Amino acid sequence: MFGISPLGWAHTLGSLPAIPVAFYMFARHGRIVPRSKAGAVYLVSMLIGASTVFLVAHQPVSYVIGAVTILLLFAGYGVKGILGVGRSAEYIEIVCLSASAFLLMVPTVSEILRRFPDGHPLVTDLKSPLLLGAQGSLAVILVVGLTAQLLHLAKQCRSAAK
Repeated sequence: MFGISPLGWAHTLGSLPAIPVAFYMFARHGRIVPRSKAGAVYLVSMLIGASTVFLVAHQPVSYVIGAVTILLLFAGYGVKGILGVGRSAEYIEIVCLSASAFLLMVPTVSEILRRFPDGHPLVTDLKSPLLLGAQGSLAVILVVGLTAQLLHLAKQCRSAAK
């Protein structure tokens, strides 16, 4: 079904929970909250997806996305353990985890457009205007969302300092 191997299904289903959990945390908290139940689900499912991509990927860029995603997850989840609780650690955490969500959505959107509907996908070429537009939209969402998150954090820091 959809030309996906059993290992591909394990990769897809293992990483799938990260999508609604990320949307939930962005909607509820304005960011990914690593020290929460939802944050634990996000980490585990992202690690499953990012590590299994090396077994199922067909394009070299997928290996880069998987490796960078793992690095961003380790940095985002580990920065407060290294730097302690502080303003710089908070900024690094937000940037890393938001970027990890972006790297989750780029291949997700690409795969959806290239596989659905089954047998007659919306996109058959990686240079398709629809695919490039969707990926460009994700980039805009990342820039706008990350800017909003960082401005909100800066405002919180100024309020706490007063």
